[in-house]
Amino acid sequence: MCNLYSMTKPQQAVRDLARVANDMTGNLPSLPSIFPDMMAPVVIQAPPSNTRELLMMRWGFPHSAPLPGERPRPGYVTNARHTDSVVWRPYLLRTELRCLVPATSFCEPDNRSGSTVWTWYALDESRPMFFFAGIWRSWTGPRGTKRHPVDGEHLLFSFLTTTPNAEVAAVHPKAMPVLLLDEAARETWLNGTVDEALKLQLPAPDGTLRIVRTGDKEDSPSLLSR
Repeated sequence: MCNLYSMTKPQQAVRDLARVANDMTGNLPSLPSIFPDMMAPVVIQAPPSNTRELLMMRWGFPHSAPLPGERPRPGYVTNARHTDSVVWRPYLLRTELRCLVPATSFCEPDNRSGSTVWTWYALDESRPMFFFAGIWRSWTGPRGTKRHPVDGEHLLFSFLTTTPNAEVAAVHPKAMPVLLLDEAARETWLNGTVDEALKLQLPAPDGTLRIVRTGDKEDSPSLLSR
């Protein structure tokens, strides 16, 4: 599953491609490495008028409350695979809780050699922007690190995964993010029925992606001249 991605295009590119009316992100920096629990840009349709808004959210839903006798699970739920689950269904049924997560590349760990090699995928070397099929929610509680806790109300996002295509399966055979690669897919994800939206939970066509970097935990344009 994808627990690391990048978003390095200017925010104007997000506004243009997603037809954003209200940008609430301020001065959005380049984000060459976005890890779980970090803040990242997300596009939503704000009710009641479905105005497109770009705002910052924290990556990862909380785990479900543990059963009696169980320990709380560490980390966050960053990816949604089983879309028929009662955990995810409420967010998928409500179009206002679906979102677009802009990205320029994503990373999967290659463990075939016995050690982890960070492997970055993009549409091509220029890192064109695409979107993950996301869901979002509000949540109140503590987030952040023990050293820098952030308590209160948060906006959280996660995104869908699916079976990997040929390029990703060679490195990571379990899953890949659901990529929305054109306007029709983005509109269906945001506005379609749940059945229409979930027809998008497919791997990207073989040949869509290429490996653009290995070994680094970030995919920054400043590294391209190395």
